[in-house]
Amino acid sequence: MVRRVRDGVTPLLVGALVATSVVAPGPAGTGDAKPRGAQAATLHGVFVGSGAEGVARLGRFEAWRAQGALQAGRTYLAGDDWVSIEGPDELLRPWATWHTARPGRVLVLNVPMLDRSEAQLSDEEVAALLDEGASGHNDAHFKVLAERLVRHRLGDSVLVLGWEMNGVTYTHRCHPDPSRWQEYWRRIVRAMRSVPGQRFRFDFAPNRGVDAVEWTRCYPGDAYVDIIGMDAYDQPPGTSFRSQVEEPYGLRDQVAFAKRHRKHVSYPEWGLFRNGDDADYMKGMLAWFRAERPLYESLSDYCPHGVWTCSWHPRSAGEYRRR
Repeated sequence: MVRRVRDGVTPLLVGALVATSVVAPGPAGTGDAKPRGAQAATLHGVFVGSGAEGVARLGRFEAWRAQGALQAGRTYLAGDDWVSIEGPDELLRPWATWHTARPGRVLVLNVPMLDRSEAQLSDEEVAALLDEGASGHNDAHFKVLAERLVRHRLGDSVLVLGWEMNGVTYTHRCHPDPSRWQEYWRRIVRAMRSVPGQRFRFDFAPNRGVDAVEWTRCYPGDAYVDIIGMDAYDQPPGTSFRSQVEEPYGLRDQVAFAKRHRKHVSYPEWGLFRNGDDADYMKGMLAWFRAERPLYESLSDYCPHGVWTCSWHPRSAGEYRRR
């Protein structure tokens, strides 16, 4: 899923999450394995635009939604070059101010694993870059990012590293060399965890389904992952929500995998897409969240995915506001 949505000229995506309490159901069919750490609430969220103007829209979305205070923020590092991936102060500073303004707020940050993130490089080029990364070539860039996050008092951030790695959109895709991709992920995590003051949680978040490669082939190991995420848009055309749950490597398989590995689940990106104003999908996703109590979920509210920005989705908007 291409993420380069622009308001003006900035490629940075900014969103927010809203925290609400949920009742915790018991494990569903996978034994007694439970995630590590207490989970008293799910962080419910929305992406509402790019850059500072996106941050300004959060209050208006919150008023429209009318369901509680904003407790977590969400943004993406641009992947055009390593300067962007290192976390420019001009991006982190506003989020640091937001983070410290209210106790309990959390930043959720998507982190590209390679520069030229959407340059459509060949599989041969990607394989060579993954090998360089797995050999430690890029460690210093990620240490700089970790140091900047800690300096801005964002050391407790959730990092969605190398998202949608099982697809074809991003240079940090896995399928050209899964084993080297895994080692590269592990090197990044070790580099960032070596920085004093950090308490990062790393979110492994593939696309729903098989896509270019089964996402389990990319999994780098329990010691290097804290959350099993999934980006789950309403696609392809004609797909029912039940099919999205039951398809190979779909929602059910994600939850089962997370329970076996004692991890929380998350849904960093979800929303309408190929099936228009699909109230059944919206109802299904919201019921899924209630049942599976993810650590967080974040609706993409830019068109064609959204329910607030996209006025031609009234039925889905009604379901979302009745959640």
